[in-house]
Amino acid sequence: MQAKKRYLILLSAGACLVLLFSLGGIQLPAASRSRHDRSRNGYRPDQPWPHFSDPLYPFMPWDQTDTEEYNLHISPRQKRDVNMSVYKGKRCRMDSCFDFSLCQKNGFKVYVYPQQKGEKISESYQNILSTIEGSRFYTSDPGQACLFVLSLDTLDRDQLSPQYVHNLKTKVQNLPLWNDGRNHLIFNLYSGTWPDYTEDLGFDIGQAMLAKASISTENFRPNFDVSIPLFSKEHPRTGGERGYLKYNSIPPFRKYMLVFKGKRYLTGIGSDTRNALYHVHNAEDVVLLTTCKHGKDWQKHKDARCDKDNAEYDKYDYKEMLHNSTFCLVPRGRRLGSFRFLEALQAACVPVMLSNGWELPFSEIIDWNTAAVIGDERLLLQIPTTVRSIHQDKILSLRQQTQFLWEAYFSSVEKIVLTTLEIIQDRVLEHGSRSSLMWNTHPGGLFAVPQYSGYLGDFPFYYATLGHGCCDVASVSMAAQPPSAQLETASIDSPIIVLWNCDKPLPAKHRWPATSVPVIVIEGENKVMSSRFLPYETIVTDAVLSLDEDTVLSTTEVDFAFTVWQSFPERIVGYPARSHFWDSNKERWGYTSKWTNDYSMVLTGAAIYHRYYHYLYTNYLPTSLKSMVDQLANCEDILMNFLVSAVTKLPPIKVTQKKQYKETMMGQSSRASRWADPDHFAQRQTCMNKFASWFGAMPLVHSQMRLDPVLFKDQVSILRKKYRDIERL
Repeated sequence: MQAKKRYLILLSAGACLVLLFSLGGIQLPAASRSRHDRSRNGYRPDQPWPHFSDPLYPFMPWDQTDTEEYNLHISPRQKRDVNMSVYKGKRCRMDSCFDFSLCQKNGFKVYVYPQQKGEKISESYQNILSTIEGSRFYTSDPGQACLFVLSLDTLDRDQLSPQYVHNLKTKVQNLPLWNDGRNHLIFNLYSGTWPDYTEDLGFDIGQAMLAKASISTENFRPNFDVSIPLFSKEHPRTGGERGYLKYNSIPPFRKYMLVFKGKRYLTGIGSDTRNALYHVHNAEDVVLLTTCKHGKDWQKHKDARCDKDNAEYDKYDYKEMLHNSTFCLVPRGRRLGSFRFLEALQAACVPVMLSNGWELPFSEIIDWNTAAVIGDERLLLQIPTTVRSIHQDKILSLRQQTQFLWEAYFSSVEKIVLTTLEIIQDRVLEHGSRSSLMWNTHPGGLFAVPQYSGYLGDFPFYYATLGHGCCDVASVSMAAQPPSAQLETASIDSPIIVLWNCDKPLPAKHRWPATSVPVIVIEGENKVMSSRFLPYETIVTDAVLSLDEDTVLSTTEVDFAFTVWQSFPERIVGYPARSHFWDSNKERWGYTSKWTNDYSMVLTGAAIYHRYYHYLYTNYLPTSLKSMVDQLANCEDILMNFLVSAVTKLPPIKVTQKKQYKETMMGQSSRASRWADPDHFAQRQTCMNKFASWFGAMPLVHSQMRLDPVLFKDQVSILRKKYRDIERL
């Protein structure tokens, strides 16, 4: 009986096992491996992806692909531990890890540690440090500093890179001012290494802020870190090329709708989305090309598609595609960011972002929805339909915004660094921070300085946006020497400000011409040329009529120029015009005063402009340029034209050509005007090139437009003409 019971029990157990197998309750080892493979290929029951004849390898959510093995053997707790080791100060914010008291006494000043002997610095990091040291934020005194920047090169923290700095942890900890990173800013472009490319920098950043490329939203600390773009070592330090949008055409006729050309990673992180691009590529208006041919061991990992992909890849020229496509795909690479982001912006090719979890560059201030299409890696197959559905007007708007953002914040290392510092300054001086409108509309946050005013209506760029007209009165600013100050020329009902810059004493009151408005005389303390552009509190109007002491203008001419300026308040409007040209023989910029139909400068000896440019001239331009002007006692008018054109990207405006432009003798002496001095002209040639070098490019813009009064030369009765006195000159 006992033996029969044992047999019955074994038989029952066997039957149960067969039943479980048949219902799928237990997987055989082969079935288990099959399911494992399917999860690696991106299939999950909660993802409603369509079925294809071949598996879609890339469709894994971005947060499931952190390592080469896709984290199949890493628990969530282990992932958290990895992240915490990268960012031990993950909870840091400005109010908890930044000492505002350091900024209260001297304002927002930045100190750069002195470079240590024997420490190698990459060219890119040297460009960053040089930009800071040449900016208005820089201080050489750590006691005055609000923010500290390391001289140790932290840009490339990939251990396999030749630029990798060893023993950085010890070197940083030994810095006397480190203070656990408090009030420090660390720049980084590359972090982690093969195969997982984590965001580990290889040292504890403590409470320091990060200005980092390819930073993830998971590790980004809002309003503390700054996301910066990935830029190449060839990226220009200053200036940079302008964007490539030449024609604002609707519809935007371009050969391709969507393009991409880049590496396809066969193994490891970054091999997901790019491996699936061939599903969308149609070789017509959607051209998405990848190549396996990179790295030393690519043939070892070569798959069945490599030869076909490589052959298709070689058929197309990347630049031709870039400049002839409406949209440019920007998928993740080994890291979240890629060089194609900046390349697309410059080319006016609307970026289609396909890098889930990437905190986009300068996201704190830039509204990327106005310049890019934010895609989802898991919805790759929907991208072509999505971009085709965007209206042509919207496409033009997106392309225009790419050009503005490129030129305002990304075209040079200098602009990237200064934008980073300005963002941090806005946090420190929160009451004087810029609005979103300032950051996202022309001329951008670098030229709209909130320390000047917190009201948009005080800037010349926002009158149209705010929907109100410009000014009804102007102040007259004159650089005067006795006795030839032509005060009677001012017809505008506002104060006349005379800057007395000569060594002679002020003349007696009875020698000054009688005027119907107050005359305010300011004696220049240093008697230098730049003092004429100081932001004097006595200038209370937005419009400034700037006159040299030897300028002769009639009241009619002043009135007409002011009328023109009211329609173009962001530009210089005036009479004496000059031009620049490129001298190919001497390979330098030239300066000419010949009267032609072409000009690029309107001299401030007889011009109207907005008083905001006094503030920019004084506070934005470096001391080196202003010192050069003061030493030469020359070129201040050229420098002002450079500044205004750099801000507006537009030429000045010349008004009616006078039949005579009198440059009088200076004073009572027989000495000729400085305009006839050959040394004076040679100095101006030198100034042109020095200024262009600092700006990184030539900002002056040529124009052939001249504005004349209505009926100026028409053969009609003189009584019908408002500015009839101009013809009599």
